[in-house]
Amino acid sequence: MATDVEALRARVLDAAEALFYARGVQSVGMDEVRTASGVSLKRLYQLFPGKGELVEAYLRRRDARWLAALAAHVAAEPDPGQRPLAVFDWLQLWFAEPDFHGCAFINAFGELGATSPAVARAVADHKAAFRAYLAELVRDTPLAEQLALLAEGAMTTAAITASPAPAHHAKSAARVLLAASA
Repeated sequence: MATDVEALRARVLDAAEALFYARGVQSVGMDEVRTASGVSLKRLYQLFPGKGELVEAYLRRRDARWLAALAAHVAAEPDPGQRPLAVFDWLQLWFAEPDFHGCAFINAFGELGATSPAVARAVADHKAAFRAYLAELVRDTPLAEQLALLAEGAMTTAAITASPAPAHHAKSAARVLLAASA
């Protein structure tokens, strides 16, 4: 029974993620999520009592998957000294994906951060986890905050320009920062 519920939750979250990420949270109604997921409206509300809970669950799941994909890419870099720069290589690959619509967390915060404490908290938790990951890569030096700002700026610029080039520019700036701190 629990497996069935988990499978239904995953199906709803898959549909919600595709819709929310492509079109924005506020422009998508629960009826559209129901249709896209193939789950009855009654069952949808049993799984997620309101849209707020669905949005938070979508962000929490995306956080885990996004960070895992980034970490897997970076871990493949054999030189630990190059791993901070590998973050920007991964960003460039992500920005070049045909369905790239910017950072889901920045997007959700822009739409709901002022009115939804749960969304604001999920976004803040994601950004804190990203900064903590960067801090691990640079061995807790003060560079983690600077690298995070470069990455965040690249995400926003890539979304606005529809170009993966901001990752390359941010990587160049990161390389200068890392060299200066060595």
